Amino acid sequence: MKKRHIKPAPAQVPADENLYRALACLRDVSEVRAFLLDLCTPAELEALIDRWRVVPMVEQGLPYREIHEKTAVSVTTIGRVARSLVAGAGGYRLALTRLSRLKIKRAAP
Repeated sequence: MKKRHIKPAPAQVPADENLYRALACLRDVSEVRAFLLDLCTPAELEALIDRWRVVPMVEQGLPYREIHEKTAVSVTTIGRVARSLVAGAGGYRLALTRLSRLKIKRAAP
């Protein structure tokens, strides 16, 4: 990630915080999709999708090579995801937990 040494004016919200707020204010999948399609290059979006695709498999403890064979995601990327699951900020696990709750609610009669 590029490190920029531009300090925001005191009254401004930092750019990263502003991005997080923009994501948090989106209401549904179609809005998030539109935002990410505008924000990311196709390659960047593909990288995000690849990382997210392997999260549940890493969480299940599947071997990296098996995950690679099933998804074609590089072993390096799989390792990066695994490190984030163990020592990251907790975002992957939080999203997994919330998605599983949504699936349970939708499946309930």
